[in-house]
Amino acid sequence: MKSLSAFTKKEFLELTRTGKLLILSILFILFGIMNPAIAKLTPWLMEMAFQDIPKAALLLSQIEINALTAWTQFYKNIPLALIVLLLVFSSILTSEYQKGTLINMVTKGLARWKIIAAKSFTAVSLWTLGYWICFGITYGYSAYYWDNRIASHLFFSALCFYLLGMWLISLLFLLSSLLSSNSSVLLISGGIFLGVYLLGFLPDIKEYLPGYLMNSKELLTSGTEPSAYFCGIAVTILLSLLNYVLATVCFNRRML
Repeated sequence: MKSLSAFTKKEFLELTRTGKLLILSILFILFGIMNPAIAKLTPWLMEMAFQDIPKAALLLSQIEINALTAWTQFYKNIPLALIVLLLVFSSILTSEYQKGTLINMVTKGLARWKIIAAKSFTAVSLWTLGYWICFGITYGYSAYYWDNRIASHLFFSALCFYLLGMWLISLLFLLSSLLSSNSSVLLISGGIFLGVYLLGFLPDIKEYLPGYLMNSKELLTSGTEPSAYFCGIAVTILLSLLNYVLATVCFNRRML
């Protein structure tokens, strides 16, 4: 296990040296601050935009700003953070193919499954830390300015989107084990997600698809119940594990 630990440290060190770790950290922290900040500034922004419109003051007085406004911003911004993270890790294997750096490691005895394990652990760790830091910052500011109790099933809703991100990361590694270009990885990943999203319009199967977890924000207003997402969560976890197994098998058979 020493080789696995050493390779994992090497991955984190490379992210630090290239500045990717810093960029992702700033991004998640920034979004965490922006979510309640935008909510807090919404009345002022709208007043500036509609100050010359008659009866605008009456309309502005009817707008209620609370913790739900901040959490709405959270679910608008966190997909952007996830896209940036996927862009960063889309080349985590393909760049190694092009440079030929994995050949020396494998010939020196490093098991291929350890390469997949170390790189996937790095990506999952950054997504986990970044996501929950962003969530924690939003939660803290929302609790300070308003009351988070107005949002129903807050943590369960956040867990659903977190698992969606985990599935997309696993899909990225599966495609990276098969393809040699990060642009191809991103293109096909986007195509698969789009296909899953479109299948979500079919009422008979939508609750069994990972894309259904994107609707978890409806839990905040009690629009749905947590039980409606149990099947989607189970399928998403199973697909994520299957993707990693297939990624390991494909990578073991790949010519480096």
